[in-house]
Amino acid sequence: MSVQSECLPLSLVLLKHPRDAFISEAAIASQWQRLGFVAAPDLAKASEEFDALVDLLQSAGAEVQLLPRDDATSLDSLYARDASIMCDRGAIICRMGKAARSTEADAQERALLQMSVPILGRIEPPGTLEGGDVFWVDERTLAVGRGYRTNDDGIRQLRLLLGDGVDELIVVPLPHWRGPGDVMHLMSLVSPVDRDLAVVYSPLLPVPFRERLLDRGITLVEVPDQEFETMGTNVLAVKPRVCIALDGNMITRQRLQAAGATVIGYDGGEISVKGSGGPTCLTRPLSRRKVD
Repeated sequence: MSVQSECLPLSLVLLKHPRDAFISEAAIASQWQRLGFVAAPDLAKASEEFDALVDLLQSAGAEVQLLPRDDATSLDSLYARDASIMCDRGAIICRMGKAARSTEADAQERALLQMSVPILGRIEPPGTLEGGDVFWVDERTLAVGRGYRTNDDGIRQLRLLLGDGVDELIVVPLPHWRGPGDVMHLMSLVSPVDRDLAVVYSPLLPVPFRERLLDRGITLVEVPDQEFETMGTNVLAVKPRVCIALDGNMITRQRLQAAGATVIGYDGGEISVKGSGGPTCLTRPLSRRKVD
């Protein structure tokens, strides 16, 4: 097993059901605007979409574990990726850069301990680090976005916690885009689909990082401008060259298929579109199977 990969076959993944993140229509009504959702999600429809996504993950061979309800967390806790990072030695508990999500890391740590997942360490103040800013380029190389959600001290602490578990940690400066109130993670701009294939939105990628990906022999599937806003870059690899993506974004899908990838679509109008969180945001992979 390995977790230092974004594209090996997914074997165990952590999610949070809308009934435990959203809790009630009253909770949704009181939170959605403050948290930056584009509209209030419908709890019943969100639950149907989520259950269908779980079926897709299980059909792809993944075991799904659900985070429990925690009254200290908000609607944003639906997006399970951000509160932790996984490496081969265990979980690193994040410290959220979005203040309204500050309670999620503690809640996820409690759940991981209940699952007997080892905790390697945690990001302490003044560091901030969110899981959406971090992805494995390969098993010994980690890319980390430096933006409004992840700061220099969080990256410094991450580097110390990983120690000799990595050969290289690449810091990727993120654009201002729409400012601190918007969601701009590194994985808003790039999602690996295989060791040598990734979906990217190049207009916002720093040139040196884009060149690093190309130098590694990674083919870049370019997301067009009109599909960036609809999360065309946000795809989850469930095995090499097989990924789950939000329905729509047909140009990106066709380009992925032309590159030899299989794209499995899901309806995410409530669980993805309204909270601006695609399949990578909804999932915290805990382990992947090594391929011989």
